Amino acid sequence: MTRIKFDDQFFESENDETVLHTLLRNNQQVPYGCKAGACQCCLMRSLENTPSEKSQVGLKDTQQKQNYFLPCICIPENDMTIELPNTGATWLESEVIEKKPLSENVIFLKLKSKEPLAFFAGQFVNLKNEAGVIRSYSIANIPNSTHELEFHIRILPNGQFSRFVADELEIGMLLSVSHAQGSCHYVEGKSEQSLLLVGTGTGLAPLYGIIRDALENHNHIGKIHLFHGSRDASGLYFEDKLREMEKNHSNFHYTPCLSGEVKSRKYTKGRANQIALEKFIKLDRWRVYLCGQPDMVLQTKKMAYMQGASLKEIYTDAFLS
Repeated sequence: MTRIKFDDQFFESENDETVLHTLLRNNQQVPYGCKAGACQCCLMRSLENTPSEKSQVGLKDTQQKQNYFLPCICIPENDMTIELPNTGATWLESEVIEKKPLSENVIFLKLKSKEPLAFFAGQFVNLKNEAGVIRSYSIANIPNSTHELEFHIRILPNGQFSRFVADELEIGMLLSVSHAQGSCHYVEGKSEQSLLLVGTGTGLAPLYGIIRDALENHNHIGKIHLFHGSRDASGLYFEDKLREMEKNHSNFHYTPCLSGEVKSRKYTKGRANQIALEKFIKLDRWRVYLCGQPDMVLQTKKMAYMQGASLKEIYTDAFLS
């Protein structure tokens, strides 16, 4: 008999009883659906012991790495401490140490957390100001020992948080940061795999972190193709950094795309996702990362799957305005 700790309470499981059944038997309000591991509605995370391999069947590699599991098919072998996804209420205090424009409507923001904050490049956190306004932003840098976090903040005309960043936030001011979330990040152990990354606008932020992580921390040797798109050139940024990265890494290729008028040969005419999918028709055994506008992400995910990419190998981060 094992004990399950959930929501600061302990529950004893019966022989051959799943974690989900133990919780439901003890009147715990947790989400679930099929109870067979197919719908993944009951997804949870183990905070101590690594879940059984069987309880992680069907989950993405990035989720498995973070100890996510399906309690409906998990018969515990040891005591477990578990939580629902994204329920951590802890806020960490961070200081603004750099702020500068990247383009007409994008601001680069660097924070320094006053406590260690574990994350994978490409994940996102919630930022909260003193007024209690909360917004989610993807992390644009790789993990580091100084606990620094970089963000690309798109300034929206009526954006309550982004206008605060543009008009009021100053160096030295404090923001609250949540723990990192999300499964859109680099996966170790497949360094020879080809990577296709498509982003629109500030969807570049997580992709930039993922690419740096792959090249600098994991010596990725497979081809890496980045397609960054915008309506006009003012929506693109980091071009010099990406061109320099292209020079330094022969397996990295950068294609800036404009769906509107093109006045320079350094840009490719068309939507980034369409150009990428037309260039790479067969995506079998590729890993695909899609970040940006929800419509683009959803449409491209469907097309990438139809062109051979496994759903398990498609990682997405849709940005809501």
